Amino acid sequence: MKKVLKKFLIVIIMVALMVTLTGCGEEIKKSKDSNSENNKNDIGLNTTDDEDNNSDKSSDDSKTEDEEDEKDEESSSNSSSSIDEEDPENMDFVENAKKQVAMPAKGETIATLHIKNYGDIKVKFFKDVAPKAVENFIQHSKDGYYNGVTFHRVINDFMIQGGDPTATGAGGESIWGEEFEDEFSYTLVPYRGALCMANAGENTNGSQFFIEQAQYDEDTANILQQYGYPESLINAYKTYGGSMHLFLAHTVFGQVIEGMDVVDKIASTKTDENDKPVEDVVIESIDISEF
Repeated sequence: MKKVLKKFLIVIIMVALMVTLTGCGEEIKKSKDSNSENNKNDIGLNTTDDEDNNSDKSSDDSKTEDEEDEKDEESSSNSSSSIDEEDPENMDFVENAKKQVAMPAKGETIATLHIKNYGDIKVKFFKDVAPKAVENFIQHSKDGYYNGVTFHRVINDFMIQGGDPTATGAGGESIWGEEFEDEFSYTLVPYRGALCMANAGENTNGSQFFIEQAQYDEDTANILQQYGYPESLINAYKTYGGSMHLFLAHTVFGQVIEGMDVVDKIASTKTDENDKPVEDVVIESIDISEF
């Protein structure tokens, strides 16, 4: 049943994302608004499990409508500015994917996640595209914020999600104590092994993150083809897998360079009805070092 629902959702979200891949500016904003809502309500990669809490928060907000509109405009500008000058229709996604999954250069910053009873996962970062997400993750790691935190949500052939000290999916905060904006680029795609920010909608990043684990799926490739996605993006997906329905909905700020076998092992662990591992999958610590 989960696989059937997933494929149905992919179709819906792919239609919304089609606008994104055929334009920029306001069209990008509209597409991302649709993606954020679908991901929050259906995909479930979010930092809150209680929609009523969001409603209460909104009703208690003392800001005027004009102030809210101004904030929304600024928020949209922040999340789309890095891709406004990119041309996805003429982009070589295959070459970009090769760069995304390539080993880092000597001296680049990497992180090693030590997972209790599972092993190590090493990741590199894309600080040129997602500087705030990278800074947030690295500083939290150095401060020990993630020590003892679990991967609280695990879905095999999709992703493993962690970074919430409360292990509820509703906790955690950024190093700045407030949500920060999305950082998108067509050059970074949520392929298998991508390190991404979890969120509750547009520009709601905190401390939670996930690692993409999905393999290539022929049905998804056919949907991409049907809706006219760039051929090079489809070819890249065929090689590197991932979750195309999360493209430009979650910031990609890193990539696994070693330990995908550990990610796969975690993804295959037994979970309950809420996708929470029956036995805790614990991040003992995260070391930051040079490659």
